[in-house]
Amino acid sequence: MVAASLATFTVGTVASPTQRGSSLPHSKPFALRFNSLKNFCALVAVSSVICESESESSTSEKEIVSVPKASCATNAENVNQPQQFLVLLERASIQEIEMAATSAATFTVGTAASPTQRGSSLPQSKPFALRFNSLKNFCGLKAASSVISESESSFTGKETVSALRASFATKAQKVNQNHQHHFQPQASFKVAVLGAAGGIGQPLALLTKMSPLVSDLHLYDIANVKGVAADLSHCNTPSQVHAFTGASELANSLKDVNVVVIPAGVPRKPGMTRDDLFNINAGIVRDLVAAVADNCPDAFIHIVSNPVNSTVPIAAEVLKQKGVYNPKKLFGVTTLDVVRANTFVAQRKNLKLIDVDVPVVGGHAGITILPLLSKTKPSISFTDEEIEELTVRIQNAGTEVVEAKAGAGSATLSMAYAAARFVESSLRALDGDGDVYECSYVESNLTELPFFASRVKIGREGVEAFVSSDLQGLTEYEQKALEALKPELKASIEKGFAFAQKQTVTA
Repeated sequence: MVAASLATFTVGTVASPTQRGSSLPHSKPFALRFNSLKNFCALVAVSSVICESESESSTSEKEIVSVPKASCATNAENVNQPQQFLVLLERASIQEIEMAATSAATFTVGTAASPTQRGSSLPQSKPFALRFNSLKNFCGLKAASSVISESESSFTGKETVSALRASFATKAQKVNQNHQHHFQPQASFKVAVLGAAGGIGQPLALLTKMSPLVSDLHLYDIANVKGVAADLSHCNTPSQVHAFTGASELANSLKDVNVVVIPAGVPRKPGMTRDDLFNINAGIVRDLVAAVADNCPDAFIHIVSNPVNSTVPIAAEVLKQKGVYNPKKLFGVTTLDVVRANTFVAQRKNLKLIDVDVPVVGGHAGITILPLLSKTKPSISFTDEEIEELTVRIQNAGTEVVEAKAGAGSATLSMAYAAARFVESSLRALDGDGDVYECSYVESNLTELPFFASRVKIGREGVEAFVSSDLQGLTEYEQKALEALKPELKASIEKGFAFAQKQTVTA
């Protein structure tokens, strides 16, 4: 998937402090070539800048490339070679973006003389070309930059600087005559996917395998998971893949895990009622969460299995019964509703996805899904007809996919994408990123309901804060819809509680 990027380049020359009093050089125009590629699943954005310069002088000089808006701060080591490149990458926050969104960057390019040129006039530089290639991650959560500078003059050395986000460990090394500095991810988190052989589990496992923050990926299912693990293990990304099959291996799959994702269960099929879905998936979630409580009670728990409105309360009750319930670490994954809302609004209003953010509150089924279109960023106006059509489409998007697949499955790929985005957000939070916000179905005090989906801030200990302002200043349409969803959401929550409590009495 290829998307265009926007960039602003300011090109000029600057003299080093040692050149005070000397005349500045005359530089011919620079030619800039800029290309951007967006990678559908490369979790770390990698930018590549290649600078080629031909100088008429043999005197030593440095080309300085300043790259703001990179995701971490680093100073390239100054290697004693003529005409080396110094790349300065400054820390900056990159806005979270959706897949296929465009990126923006500002580059300032100039020249400065080295201390050996004291008192001498600066050399005249011939035009040089700057080639920039950018690879963005599948959900655009954090950007990283890689700058490669090549100069054809009095030396043949190359210096490569790769800047990854603040959580990455900096490792500099020299390779042959090419002075290369590698900044590699600190892959330090273990993620378990329970139900990894299913329609959601397989693509979710693939996308999670791409994360530079994952050191170990544990795949569990009741059957067929070894083949999935063998397949994924061939992908050349840092994480190690481990397969666990059947109930006897469930406990081992959860040892020392930081994030547990549960997409296990059966998908919706045409004609299937919510009760049919509930009766099957409720028991699966109950048993898996009980195992999580016994083996990794401090892990973030992501519930994907539907109906989320009921399975999250079931999970909460099981954790309470085990004495390890932490409401800050139990999440119902409703990210797909946000992904759909952003996509549909961008398409309808002809906007760039990078600019669109629509908070979605309530629950994760039918009318309990409430996109707050009045809170859309950027601020845009909708007609009453657009509001009605967009709201209904977002609420029924799952049914749209089920019917389109004609009995062959449900929304597995988009759900896997949304779940992977939420996993990546959780890993960033665990890694110390202080700017992680996602909509999620969690225990909440924003309404009279015990569970409610809203935008929350996620930190190392889980939910840190609720964005209550999203529920303030609603339109009349949204306020009525909010009141209308509450009875149905309340019934779903109580159904989950009743199931979990009944199981306890039976046991």
